[in-house]
Amino acid sequence: MATATYTVKGMTCGHCVSSVKEEVGEVAGVTEVEVDLATGLLTVTSESPVDAAQISAAVEEAGYEVVNP
Repeated sequence: MATATYTVKGMTCGHCVSSVKEEVGEVAGVTEVEVDLATGLLTVTSESPVDAAQISAAVEEAGYEVVNP
């Protein structure tokens, strides 16, 4: 198991959180996605390390930006 944390910029509501969770959850190998709206923290748990570029691309697909890829 691998866990990585990212900071997401631009989320303002529960719908934003759902969008990010849905997109990141579709990345191959990802087993769990947690998003904290108040802090903007995105925690991704996966079977093995996932390329940060894949996570960033999924967040961008949801309409937001990863601050620290």
